[in-house]
Amino acid sequence: MEAEEETTEIKNKPNLENQGLGFLQEAVSSLASEYGWYVLFTCIAVYFIVQLLRRKGDQTDRRQTPQDLPDKDVVVKRQAALEAARKRMQEELDAKAEQYKEKQQQIAEEKRQQKIEMWDNMQQGKSYKAATKVNNQSNSDSASSPVSKPKSEKKPLRGGYNPLTGDSGGTCSWRPGRRGPSAGG
Repeated sequence: MEAEEETTEIKNKPNLENQGLGFLQEAVSSLASEYGWYVLFTCIAVYFIVQLLRRKGDQTDRRQTPQDLPDKDVVVKRQAALEAARKRMQEELDAKAEQYKEKQQQIAEEKRQQKIEMWDNMQQGKSYKAATKVNNQSNSDSASSPVSKPKSEKKPLRGGYNPLTGDSGGTCSWRPGRRGPSAGG
């Protein structure tokens, strides 16, 4: 019996070692079967986070060296040139605005003079409309006049034709198609 006990002890030791590996294999397979998708998605998320952090780390490592930075004198010259160009454009804009104001004042003065002339003509008993027609013709000769030219009377296209009335104004008219089957061969 002693021999049997010794053999059982020897047999139990290798079984314990194999059982530990088997237990580990069972634990991993059960974990994978229950939480496999969660583990997969977690691994993918960790991978992308690591890649993102690696990129940010590379960007901070690539700091510009003094050789890569532009020269201070060049930057100052560019800014001065940019400021001068902006100032020049602002002066041009101010000049155009001043010209526009002067033109508007001149037009307002001309209108005021026309009203005064019309009032004087009316007080004297003359027709004030005739004076405005003469003034309009003289203003139409100048390019800066805001008064538009009177419309010339033009002959209307298609004398009196209106498609909504149903009158046929010419050879164009709609006719319904033939009834019955089409002739074919």
